Order: sequence, then C-alpha cells, then structure tokens
Amino acid sequence: MFLSNATEQEIKDLHIKISDNVKKYRNEKGMSQMELSLSIGFKNSAYIGACENNANNKHFNIEQLYKIAKALEINMEELIK
Repeated sequence: MFLSNATEQEIKDLHIKISDNVKKYRNEKGMSQMELSLSIGFKNSAYIGACENNANNKHFNIEQLYKIAKALEINMEELIK
C-alpha cells in the first residue's frame, strides 16, 4: 500500500492556486467581491477578500467553493486546476 502525505508547502500552494482562480474567474465575470459574497450568503466582502489574498489563514471550504462555482457559472473543477 502506498501512502503519501502532502507537505505544508503543497497545501499552501493549493490554497494559493484556488484563491487565484476564484479571483480570476470573479474578475472575468465582472463581479465584485461584495457581489460574490452576497451571492454565496455572506453579508460583507471581508471573508472573500481575506481568502483571495490568503490573509489571516483564511481559506475557502468545499461548500463555499461549490457555491462560488455556481455563482460564477463555472464547473467547480476550474477552481482547483
């Protein structure tokens, strides 16, 4: 049996890739952080901004990524490519 553990750097790189993709697709759709925040159930854009900028150890969870993909009208896979 083969077991593989992701390194901290690999996980950090994954979070950066996801946040960069969220920002890229949000901008391509001409959507503000506030508009995206409201569309996924947040009352302000602080969390989206923190996640997009990898600030304060904030990251999108799987449910948020699903809602973001729906709001941006893209496949969720596009956010993790």
